[in-house]
Amino acid sequence: MQWIIFMLLLFISSMEMLTQNRWKKQASAGLLENCTGCVLCSEDNGCITCHHRLFLLIWRDGIRQYGMCVHTCPPGYFGVRGLEVNRCTKCRSPSCESCFSRDFCMKCKDKFYLYKGQCFRQCPPGTAAQTGTRECQETCEPGPWSEWSVCTHESRTCGCKWGVETRVREVPEAAREEGTACPAPQETRRCRMKKHCPGGEHRAAG
Repeated sequence: MQWIIFMLLLFISSMEMLTQNRWKKQASAGLLENCTGCVLCSEDNGCITCHHRLFLLIWRDGIRQYGMCVHTCPPGYFGVRGLEVNRCTKCRSPSCESCFSRDFCMKCKDKFYLYKGQCFRQCPPGTAAQTGTRECQETCEPGPWSEWSVCTHESRTCGCKWGVETRVREVPEAAREEGTACPAPQETRRCRMKKHCPGGEHRAAG
């Protein structure tokens, strides 16, 4: 009786080893559908670990998930390299096409505009949409215009028929530091001067 039990256990063990060897051969030959580039692979769930240069991408289908080894993460994901496994991590925002980290987008999908790492359907107040780059650029709100300066010609306030006068306005310091495109901070216009200087002498503008 013991001999029969021993033979039965031996047979079961042999069948298990045969099954494992057959699966390993299939995996190494790349016959399993999702095992390209895998170090470890599951017949039901695809790749579990990848070669060190590849990223593990997890696709979810309902409650099931499938692993795939890829050289570059697809749109909507970014690559994170780790000590044991490199992973493709999904961008948090569904409107983000490419992200630097989970919460910082670098490129938005169509119909969205990028502003400070986030995607917007409409640019926030104080910014303007740039259709070419699909980004929101901060607009510059300069200060009020000063009064027009004295009409001068070559630093003289008289002795000539026509001269120019100038007015200026302040540009916010933050706008200058961020390189924001601002309206012109200075304007000039033609003006009529005093043709004759009092006493026959030219007076320099103060």
